[in-house]
Amino acid sequence: MRNRVYSGALTAEQFLFYEIRIAAGYYMNGDSLQQAAEQIAEGNLFQYPTLREVKRMTKACYRRLDALGDQELVSELRSAPADIARQINLYAMMRDNLLVWEFMVQLIGEKYRMQDFHLDRKDINGFFSRLQAQSDQIAGWSDSTIDKIRGVLLRSLVETEQLDSTRSTSLHPILISEELKTGMMRNGDREALVAFNCFG
Repeated sequence: MRNRVYSGALTAEQFLFYEIRIAAGYYMNGDSLQQAAEQIAEGNLFQYPTLREVKRMTKACYRRLDALGDQELVSELRSAPADIARQINLYAMMRDNLLVWEFMVQLIGEKYRMQDFHLDRKDINGFFSRLQAQSDQIAGWSDSTIDKIRGVLLRSLVETEQLDSTRSTSLHPILISEELKTGMMRNGDREALVAFNCFG
C-alpha cells in the first residue's frame, strides 16, 4: 500500500539495504514484526548494539515491504542479484515515503526525461523549496533535518548507481531491471518509471 504522507523518518532509517534483505526472509515466512525483530536480535544479524534499535529498523523494513504491495518484488528484494534488489529497495522507499517518491519522480525522473544529466545542490535546494512552499509540515522542518534527508537521498542514488558519490553532479542514465519494471506496472505505478530512466 503506497503511503501518501511526507515523513522525516529518513534521517534515521537510511537506505537499509542489508537489513531489508534479511527482514524480507522473515516477512515472506509470515513472521510477525515482533518475531522477526527477536530472531534478528538473537542472531545479531543487523549487528546493532541494542534490541531497541533492531526493533526500530526491523519495523522500518517491514513498513517498506508492506508498501511494496507485491510478493514477487519482496521475493526479488530478498534473493535477486544486488543491483536489481537495490533498485527494488529504492522503489520500496518511494512507496513508503511521499518525499522520496516526489524527489525521484519530479526531480530525478524529470532530469532523465529532459536528458539533463547534471544534478547539483541548486537542483536539490529548489526541490526542497517547492516542497516547503506547498507543505506546512516540511516548512516546519529544521535546516539540519533537511540536510540529513538530502544526504540519505543522495546516498540512495549512489546505492542504485545513479550517482558515483554524494558529491558527484553527474547523473547516470541507468537501465531499469526487468523485474522492477514488471512489478511497478503490476502496481499501476507507470508514472514512477521515469525515476529509473524508463519511458516505455
